[in-house]
Amino acid sequence: MIIDCHGHYTTAPAAHTAWRERQKSAYEAGTTPPPYPAIPDDEIRASVETTQVRLMAERGVDLTVFSPRASAMGHHVGDESVSAAWARVSNDLIARVVALYPDRFAGVCQLPQSPGVPIERSIPELRRCVEELGFVGCNLNPDPSGGHWTSPPLTDPAWYPFYEAMVELDVPAMVHVSAVTNPNFHAAGSHYLNADTTAFMQLLQSDLFTTFPGLRLIIPHGGGAVPYHWGRFRGLADMLGRPPLEESVMGNVFFDTCVYHQPGIDLLFDVIGTDNILFGSEMVGAVRGIDPRTGHHFDDTRRYVDTLALPDADRHKVYEANARRVYPRLDAAPAR
Repeated sequence: MIIDCHGHYTTAPAAHTAWRERQKSAYEAGTTPPPYPAIPDDEIRASVETTQVRLMAERGVDLTVFSPRASAMGHHVGDESVSAAWARVSNDLIARVVALYPDRFAGVCQLPQSPGVPIERSIPELRRCVEELGFVGCNLNPDPSGGHWTSPPLTDPAWYPFYEAMVELDVPAMVHVSAVTNPNFHAAGSHYLNADTTAFMQLLQSDLFTTFPGLRLIIPHGGGAVPYHWGRFRGLADMLGRPPLEESVMGNVFFDTCVYHQPGIDLLFDVIGTDNILFGSEMVGAVRGIDPRTGHHFDDTRRYVDTLALPDADRHKVYEANARRVYPRLDAAPAR
């Protein structure tokens, strides 16, 4: 079985995104937003049948770990109540997709984070999504300010209540930022990769996993700059008097394969052991075009992994076993 650990609902029905715009306008005007629209099942089916479901079939992907569109989480928009309402309707929509296609999708939730609001206020939505909706994980934004980094590092005790809930529920988090308002950063081209790299460096400097040995974090987009500069991170760990990365970080941190060219995938697998790599494509996501050098979509990452001369056991880890280990609630649904 091939499990894609990184999928977003980027093709959500137009009524859903239109309501979000009305919600934002209402906040700015100081008025109450309109009720959330009724979206028929047929509209949901139409939104995924010709996109995610079709592409999964074409590319030989069996199951996608599916969450709301990352760039639309918009934790910097409005206040806590705005984020709470938006997270709830977005997660409910993911739950409807999963209910319609239980053998194709597993839900991951958006959190109602908001700048300056303690992260423990997001715990009730995490519990609702895991315990009531059957979700298998969450997306955790290390920068809800939208590119201004006003939150403490992920290793700060301010995050501990949320980590305690994650460990109790036995769910991982993908460390994933959202839209950026800082004009210095392009969202997908720099803000996302900056966040991936920043999160890893924060973890390197801390003893977070000594405090939370059961905590599991996925750093997406191939780990940002980390594999490419692995020697730098190993050297910094040594200079800072930290334990080797294999001991202090890599027992709890995993990278996906959302790297959109063969040399990048080759390097990822050369540097990072297969125990720490989960197959992912972010399809349909940040890079949707066709590579003129290959004639294939940039985000058809299975082609890159299939090219590698991996032993069968390692290939199984990357495509399925690691995902089941990192997301143990995947096995809760009979369809999976």
